Amino acid sequence: IIAGEVGEHPNYLIKNNEEEKYINELVKGIEKIARAINGKPIIVRFSDFKTNEYKDLKGGKEFESHEDNPMIGFRGVSRYISNEFKESFKLECRAIKKVRETYRNVHVMLPFVRTVDEVIKCLEIMKEEGLNRDNDFKIWLMAEVPSMVFLADKFAELDIDGASIGSNDLTQLILGVDRDNDKLGRMGYFNENNEAVLRAIKMLIDGFHDKGKKISICGQAPSEYPEIVDFLVRNKIDSISVNPDVVASVRKQVGEAEKRLLLDTEFEL
Repeated sequence: IIAGEVGEHPNYLIKNNEEEKYINELVKGIEKIARAINGKPIIVRFSDFKTNEYKDLKGGKEFESHEDNPMIGFRGVSRYISNEFKESFKLECRAIKKVRETYRNVHVMLPFVRTVDEVIKCLEIMKEEGLNRDNDFKIWLMAEVPSMVFLADKFAELDIDGASIGSNDLTQLILGVDRDNDKLGRMGYFNENNEAVLRAIKMLIDGFHDKGKKISICGQAPSEYPEIVDFLVRNKIDSISVNPDVVASVRKQVGEAEKRLLLDTEFEL
C-alpha cells in the first residue's frame, strides 16, 4: 500500500500537512482485504521498510540517512518509538483505528522486534492513539531476532496475544547470513532447515506456550521444506502461514503429520 498507492515518505506528507492522504490510502488498502474476508480475522503487519526502501519514496532522501546494511538497521519497532518516525507511526495507528470502526476483524502485528523495552514503549504509543488490546483487538509480535528466542518468556509476558516466527529474518540472524547476499545463498548458507534455526523455532514455541500465548510461523520455510511442516506439527505450533500456491499440499502435509502424531501418542499410552 505504501509503496504502490502512497508512493511518498510519511514524514514528507506530514511536512506538507497531508497526513490525511496517508491515513486514507492505508484505510482504503486495508479495507479491501478486511471487507473480502469479513467475519474472519486479518492481521495487519505495521510497516517494516528499511532505510533504502523509505529513501526511494518521494521525499525520502530528506528523511533517511545512508546505511551500509539496512537489513539490520533502522527498521521495525525501533522506528516507531524514535523521535524521527514516531509521528508517522501514529498515522498508521490512526488508520487501523479508522478501519476498525467498520471492520472489527482487523488486528495488528509489530515487526522486527528487538527488545522488551521497545515493545512496552510502542504499546504505550498505540494506547495513546486508542489502540488498546482486549478480547476484540489482538496484538502480535514478529519473532525474527535471536533476542526473542532467548527471552521468549519475557516477551510472552507482555500485553500481547502471541508471536509469529519470521523464519527468513530469523535464519539470517541465527546464521549471520544476509538473506540478500546471492553468493552466500548459492553456497547454501541461507538454510531455514539448519539445526540451529530449528532449535530456535522450538525454543520460541515452547517459550510462548509456557506463558499461555499463541505462536505461528509466516516465513518461507514451511512452503519449501515438507520436513519443517512435520517438525512444526510435532512441536505443536498453533498455525502455519504459507505461499498461496502450496496451500493445498501443505494442508495435506499437516494432516498427515497430525495423524502420525496421534498414532505416536496412542502408542506411547
